[in-house]
Amino acid sequence: MSKRDFYEILGVGKEASADEIKKAYRQLARKLHPDVNKDDPNAEEKFKETKEAYDVLSNPDKRAQYDRFGHAGAQGQGFGGFGGFDEGDFSGGFSDIFDMFFGGGGGGGQRASNRPRRGSDLRYDLSITFKEAMSGKEVELKLPKQENCTACDGTGAASKDDIETCNVCKGTGQEETMQNTPFGRIVNRRVCSACQGQGKRIKKVCPECKGQGKIRKTKTIKINIPAGVDTGAKIRVAGEGEPGDNGGPQGDLFIFITVKPHEFFERNGDDIYCEVPITFAQATLGDEIEVPTIEGKVRLKIPEGTQTGKMFRIKGKGAPRLRGYGNGDQFVKAVVVTPTNLTQKQKDLLKEFADIGGDDTYSQSKSFFQRVKDAFK
Repeated sequence: MSKRDFYEILGVGKEASADEIKKAYRQLARKLHPDVNKDDPNAEEKFKETKEAYDVLSNPDKRAQYDRFGHAGAQGQGFGGFGGFDEGDFSGGFSDIFDMFFGGGGGGGQRASNRPRRGSDLRYDLSITFKEAMSGKEVELKLPKQENCTACDGTGAASKDDIETCNVCKGTGQEETMQNTPFGRIVNRRVCSACQGQGKRIKKVCPECKGQGKIRKTKTIKINIPAGVDTGAKIRVAGEGEPGDNGGPQGDLFIFITVKPHEFFERNGDDIYCEVPITFAQATLGDEIEVPTIEGKVRLKIPEGTQTGKMFRIKGKGAPRLRGYGNGDQFVKAVVVTPTNLTQKQKDLLKEFADIGGDDTYSQSKSFFQRVKDAFK
């Protein structure tokens, strides 16, 4: 069966940049991973096909060979344009010819399957309240993740004696074939079909993990959320990702924080904002009121003649600073509440107040309109 075009597999054009190729591969890898598509019998093949396409197109030398010779070039068969080579020209033999084009020492670049690989990173989205963000919190997370099988220490074998060196590749993880061409002999290397590049074979698999070396479990871990975190904060927990392959290290866990909105407070950086209603009398005569903060109530002096929208600053009552000491500030906006449902006596007193000139709102308005009128004379 003919192989699909690598650019088509990744869904990118032939002029795609290295970053575009990397981004396309990451999106497909998450979408096509066998662990995500357990009901799809072809999931593993699709995933391998995507990885093969990325391995070639992400390598500048391999990509150049593929663009020129197609799949033959990607497999090391398309060197006609470089002229013939003779074994005597290279002291290291044909492996040096191969490495000259594909990089690596002694074919090491081709042994990815047999090399220790770091485990995948995990993401956990955590939603916390505004109060928890201000005070900090210890949380317990239950993570469904893969862990190395404790019965076989991640080897996948029933015992150490059940692990043997692959008799096809002799432990290298690769199969080699020689091809004679009009331009010389070419070494073809590919992942060993017998051991899938592991370099070893298992005679009897571990009954616990069925030879996978890993078991999916739900792990509970405790995380300290520092005081002052905000939406968009990211916390890294080293070594709590997926286990590595072939003895490689575990990936990391990244916790993405979302802080729920508060019904009274709003946050901007390290500062906190709120609105406090005051009566007409308090705004006119002045008063001392109680204002809630994240640490409890404080007394705030309202000077006489306060207008709606007046902003008061309370130092050190904002959010804790993650990078530094102390807290931000709290800003309190005064909102004068217009009285409603007045009694007749209250109405009479206000009318009397207006009649004796105590309320200069009208005179100020008249002055304003007079200025407008004068401006158009």
